[in-house]
Amino acid sequence: MVLKRAGRPKVVDLFAGAGGLSLGFEQAGFDVVAAVEIDPVHAAIHKYNFPDCEVFPVSVTDLSGRDILRATGLKAGEVDVVCGGAPCQGFSLIGQRALDDPRNSLVKDFVRIVSELRPRYFLFENVKGLTVGKHKKFLDEIIGSFDAIGYDILLPWKVLNAADYGVPQDRQRLILLGALKGTRLPQYPERTTHPAGTTNCGTPESPSCRDALDDIPDAERFAELNETDQVRVKKWGKASEYARKMRCLDNDSWAFGHPREWDPSLLTSSAQTQHTDISRNRFEETPPGSVEPVSRFFKLPPDGVCNTLRAGTDSARGAFTSPRPIHYRYPRCITVREMARLHSFPDWFRFHETKWHGARQIGNAVPPLLAKAVAESIAEAMGYEPQPSDLVLSLGEDGLLRMSVSQAAEFWGVENPIGRRDKKSGARKRKQHEIEAERLSL
Repeated sequence: MVLKRAGRPKVVDLFAGAGGLSLGFEQAGFDVVAAVEIDPVHAAIHKYNFPDCEVFPVSVTDLSGRDILRATGLKAGEVDVVCGGAPCQGFSLIGQRALDDPRNSLVKDFVRIVSELRPRYFLFENVKGLTVGKHKKFLDEIIGSFDAIGYDILLPWKVLNAADYGVPQDRQRLILLGALKGTRLPQYPERTTHPAGTTNCGTPESPSCRDALDDIPDAERFAELNETDQVRVKKWGKASEYARKMRCLDNDSWAFGHPREWDPSLLTSSAQTQHTDISRNRFEETPPGSVEPVSRFFKLPPDGVCNTLRAGTDSARGAFTSPRPIHYRYPRCITVREMARLHSFPDWFRFHETKWHGARQIGNAVPPLLAKAVAESIAEAMGYEPQPSDLVLSLGEDGLLRMSVSQAAEFWGVENPIGRRDKKSGARKRKQHEIEAERLSL
């Protein structure tokens, strides 16, 4: 049973991934009591970073609200917020509701679990593409479904850019907020920054790529990072205000989250990438803020923000590595830890040791600082005033960071949801995983 702390609102995170939404809500003073994530590797990473959260390594299709309540020791109505980003794959068809398209069953399951848990609030996030063209009809159907189960929706809905909330990345996501009828609706958070390198819009600039990365030692200085993803570092660069928060150097770096026991001298998630001399020459010749013409990789502008970091694909769909940008200073792609900095994940937060899984975990995630801004608006609507936490949590076992998919499935006691690509049986489950893993923009 999860540890429930008096006074802290309780959150259930569906389609949780490694935990971007989970971390943002925790930093705003909430406790994430349950997380649902079908990918056993991602579920293991969530368990590592949130050790007292009940993790369900299954599809939401196979889960009920009663299952969640039983595992967390809660009753219906005691969950304050349900959040998550159910993947949407189908289109509106003539004479057919898009929600009835089997490819959108996960959206219906999100609505179903909200109906069963009866939280005071929900946050539904998704790609910006859901708001344009034929997809807008689908969005209207989603809103209608929430209305039918007793929830008011904050309208007009908005697409929020993470760069407007202190994140050094241009990343736009649809955020749909709802509250039980008769409950005060939250408002969308006011922007606190504008993207670095753009015209002043009456707010401070967001951190730049330089602010996010300049203090991180170059991974290619350490031979160990050819064999592992972590190394002990004696000397770090000068940290910007943003980097100080990511390194937890100041008392307020944890916000209202629970501090973790961790080793700040370790540079983690920094396995090297081998590039040819030809590629390095092309990277070096590419002007910052532009796309290298052969690889089509974006080169980071030191005084601007990162482009949208994407997830790549899982092994059921070819195992393509996400296109990590080129560093503005070094002729190489950025490391997973550098991706995490650009996504507003603090340095204590760990990812899978491989570049493939680690990059997917970041590319799939809502930037924590964006999630925190929205969670703070929900807290305000609740009349909740968070207090700093005096509870220090230990992180999970290191083995959770290093499991293959098969090992992670065995750890959780579940069937590998991907399976062999040439295996004919289990096709429906593999397709379900393929849909659920999809987080790329439409």
